[in-house]
Amino acid sequence: MSAAEPAIRRPRRWGAVLTAMVTPFDAQGRLDLDAARRLARWLASHGNDGLVVAATTGETSTLSDEERCDLVRAVSEAVTLPVIAGTGSNDTRHSIELTRQARSLGAAGVIVVAPYYSRPPQAGIEAHFRAVAAATDLPVMIYDVPLRTGRRVAQEVLLRLFREVPNIVAFKDATGDPPAAAALVAQAGEHFDLYSGDDAYALPLLSVGAVGVVGTSTHWTGPQFQEMIAAFQRGEVNLARDINARLVDSFTFINSDTSVFPMSIKAMLRTLGQEAGECRLPLPPAPPEVERAARVVWARLAD
Repeated sequence: MSAAEPAIRRPRRWGAVLTAMVTPFDAQGRLDLDAARRLARWLASHGNDGLVVAATTGETSTLSDEERCDLVRAVSEAVTLPVIAGTGSNDTRHSIELTRQARSLGAAGVIVVAPYYSRPPQAGIEAHFRAVAAATDLPVMIYDVPLRTGRRVAQEVLLRLFREVPNIVAFKDATGDPPAAAALVAQAGEHFDLYSGDDAYALPLLSVGAVGVVGTSTHWTGPQFQEMIAAFQRGEVNLARDINARLVDSFTFINSDTSVFPMSIKAMLRTLGQEAGECRLPLPPAPPEVERAARVVWARLAD
């Protein structure tokens, strides 16, 4: 590889494009497992290597434990893609129980968010991840999203976890800090796969050693992300940059003051003829302007 080419790292387990799947509900707000199966199969045929189910974008905080289990089982049975189950919470005992159930439901791995709201010190965060990982032999992805949890996972904690806990094998990075990601890869890159947890940071993080994205706009941009990542891996950085530029409208659309991720995604899915219902409160139905914006974003992307 010449000095001008980027360093290439490829995923070892789950693929490059993983979608954090929304959870479909019916008109009465009940979990719609048939719609979840249809959506999972549709995503499998539209550029996705794996699915993250019952996590933040899947409105996991509004799901009962029974609903979580039913959802993970239904999606795992519907597709041959790896399904990574969201099993994290701000209660370590609860996270352990959810994690223990994941294998029997068909999950290929679990994603565990840093404990939120209580803002534990770093010693508590580290102990939380160690305890959850010890509850399963499935591979574990750590998810750091300090905007939502209120506390960032310290670099030294991540390094110890990746080096010392064999089944902690991946990191969904939603910190918005590429220099820190670069340092993490430099110090522990052989021990874990780095995924961008923010669609707009996927290309920057590829440049410092990420293997892919756990995306939200990937509900409809999966093929473009596959093309962008493949172009980058071939050393065609200008092409990757051009593809990323086409995706900026989707990045902007997905989250705003009036419509957050699950709301916007479900509006776009309606535009594409994939019904997933509305969100559960406290997320309200998407306002009409979001439905209109979805049509514009899709038309530009498809043009």
